Amino acid sequence: MNKTFLVAGALAATAAVGYAQMNGYTQQGLPNSKAAQTFLQVYDALNQLYLTKPDDDKLLEGAINGMIASLDDPFTYYSQPEDNAIDTQNLAGEFYGIGVQLIAGNADGTGGKVDTVFKVGAAAQAGVQAGDTFLKVGDKDVSTAKLNDIVKLIRGEKGTKVTITFGRGGSGAGAGSSGQASTYNVTMERQPVTIVSVEQSVLPGNVGYIALNTFYNQQVNQQFQAAVADMKKKGVQKLVLDLRDNGGGLLNSGIFVADQFLQSGKIVSVRAGSGKTDVIGEAKNQATDYTGQLVVLINKNSASASEIVAGALQDSKRAQIVGEQSFGKGVGQQVVTTVDGGRVAIVNFTCITPDGHEIQKKGITPNVAVADNRRPIPLNFSGSGVPAGSKLTLNVAGKPVEVTADKEGKFTYTGAIARPVTSATQGQAVVDLKTDAELQKALTLFK
Repeated sequence: MNKTFLVAGALAATAAVGYAQMNGYTQQGLPNSKAAQTFLQVYDALNQLYLTKPDDDKLLEGAINGMIASLDDPFTYYSQPEDNAIDTQNLAGEFYGIGVQLIAGNADGTGGKVDTVFKVGAAAQAGVQAGDTFLKVGDKDVSTAKLNDIVKLIRGEKGTKVTITFGRGGSGAGAGSSGQASTYNVTMERQPVTIVSVEQSVLPGNVGYIALNTFYNQQVNQQFQAAVADMKKKGVQKLVLDLRDNGGGLLNSGIFVADQFLQSGKIVSVRAGSGKTDVIGEAKNQATDYTGQLVVLINKNSASASEIVAGALQDSKRAQIVGEQSFGKGVGQQVVTTVDGGRVAIVNFTCITPDGHEIQKKGITPNVAVADNRRPIPLNFSGSGVPAGSKLTLNVAGKPVEVTADKEGKFTYTGAIARPVTSATQGQAVVDLKTDAELQKALTLFK
């Protein structure tokens, strides 16, 4: 098996030393254990006695997943080969596709809908619009497929073509003459797509704003350094770094980002299961560093590498942290590539801030606590006791809400969660100061 060391919740190689611990049975000694002998006995019995012939690969895959599940650790997991292929593309930050951002199209998380059409790409050239739904990719019906399965079908080799059947809502452009939903087919050549994980803007008063959406992109360092350089070129002396909803990624990218604001000192240390602690990130004084005022935004979804950055900047008193208590994911993984093309991520060390605070299950406490109010909890309710199939219209805050009861006379309603507005120009941040309490507070902290 090939091994790589990955940390901070992402699957990518880092320069960190390995902290693999060799405990338990060796591969040679495993067959002598009663547990292993029992496993082989059960496996053999299923193949001989089960009513229908089992799928050997599914049995063994189930055993792998069961073994990992027994650890009760959400950050140790096995990724199947087909999912690993997409994951590898996401990590590389580039692939060949049509140039759209997808979200689930159905309430149950299935299907696909176009959230954003990037200005540069095959979809924009073909007239695809935000809100269009994926009905078929080639001859395959994807209206209820998993989102990742749709992505697998859309992406492909350079220069190859893909035919997609889209649905478009009744009230928008492209609808039929009757105003009802319409469908259309379009064949597009797959073109290079770069995942841009850094967005920027300049707010009133020449306050810079950089949003870092994920560290799970090998191009983050280059993109972030370019954004900082652009801020310096524009004379920005007050900067907001937005790490909200950033679930982490590469540890080395977390160290790199923190180092753009620090001239010396520790950034992060890691502790192995043996108790040994090593400093693996220290700041360097660089001409490209941003030395102006800095405020960092976090929320409950800021995790892993985001917490490493926030913790380093907070402990060094380089920045004030504004927002909510962060997620508390402070462990790193070593990843082992398996012979089937998949990989297993195994938690094997914990991360510690410069002042010695462990992040795992604790998170980063902001200097200034402000609730993230950008996406309030949508209206939702349930009820029962009405005739089966009844259609009800409820008046909520002066607005009618329609629901239909099921065969047991029960009904539920869940309003749509507000989606963040994204720009069709990759790298351009969309900011609404009026509806963002955290950002509003950040602006008041600048001297």
